Amino acid sequence: MNILVTGANGQLGNEMRLLAPRFSEHTFFFSDLFVPDNATVTIHPLDITSRDALCNFVADNHINLIINCAAYTNVDRAEQDEPAARRINALAVENLALSGARVIHISTDYVFSGDGCHPCRESDPVAPRTAYGRTKLEGERLLLNAAPDSVIFRTAWLYSSFGNNFVKTMLRLGAERQQLNVVYDQVGTPTYAADLAAAVMAAVQSPEWHPGIYHFTDEGVCSWYDFALEIFRQHNAMSANDQITCRVLPVLSSEYASPTPRPHYSVLDKALVRKTFNLTIPHWTDSLTRCLELMK
Repeated sequence: MNILVTGANGQLGNEMRLLAPRFSEHTFFFSDLFVPDNATVTIHPLDITSRDALCNFVADNHINLIINCAAYTNVDRAEQDEPAARRINALAVENLALSGARVIHISTDYVFSGDGCHPCRESDPVAPRTAYGRTKLEGERLLLNAAPDSVIFRTAWLYSSFGNNFVKTMLRLGAERQQLNVVYDQVGTPTYAADLAAAVMAAVQSPEWHPGIYHFTDEGVCSWYDFALEIFRQHNAMSANDQITCRVLPVLSSEYASPTPRPHYSVLDKALVRKTFNLTIPHWTDSLTRCLELMK
C-alpha cells in the first residue's frame, strides 16, 4: 500500500518514521505542516485543514491508507482557543474521511469524563470535560460518519524520546530543583509512543480489516506521582554519575494550579485491541526502561 502518515514531526509520527523501514512492502509518505531543517526522511509540507490540498495529495500519490498522527494536543491552550483545536482535531479529520483513502486515527482518553473507577471500555458513555476532549470526540464522530470503515485508537499519557512530554519534563526539573510537587489523585497508564506505533502497524498488517474504536495504552496503572518516582528511580539506576536527588512530594489536584481539569481516572480497557490484533502489550515500567535507554 501507499501509506500517508500525517503529523510526522510529533511523538507518534516520529515513532512511525522509525518503524516504517521494517515494512518495506509498503511505500510511506510523511507529512506535516512544517518541515524541519534536520529531517532525516522526506517530509511533505501538507495542511490537512485544507480539503483541496489533502485530496490532491492523496490522488497524486495514490494513497491507500492515512495514519493520522496530527493533533492539537495543548490541553490548556485549547481552552483559550477552541476553534483552533477544532480545526485540527475535528474538521481536518473529516477531510481525511472524505479523501478517498482508508483512515487510522488517533484519539484520546479525554473523550471520557475521567470520573469513573473502572477501566473505560470502547462502549462506555463519553462525556468530555475540556475543549481538547470535545474536539477530539467531534473528530471521532465526523470520521465515522463519513468513513465508517475507519479505525480509531484511543490512547493516554503518551511519551517518547521525541518532542515534549512528562518524562522529559521530569528529567529536566529533577535536575534543576531540590523538590517537586506531583499530583497523586490522577490515575492512568503511561504509553510509550513506540508501542502505540507498533499497535497501529499490527492493524495495518492484520489479514482482515477491522474497523471500529479500540483502546490502547501500555499495561499497568499508576498516578503521575508514581510515574515521576519511577522515572527518577530508573534514571538513577542507569546513571551512576548523573544522579537525580530531587525530592518528589504527592499533592492533590486541587493543590496544583491548572486552568483545565484533568481526568482523575483514565485507565483504558485493552481487551478488545489485544484480542482483535493478537497483541502482547508491555508493562509501562518496561517500556519506560526502553525509552530511557534510548534517550541516554
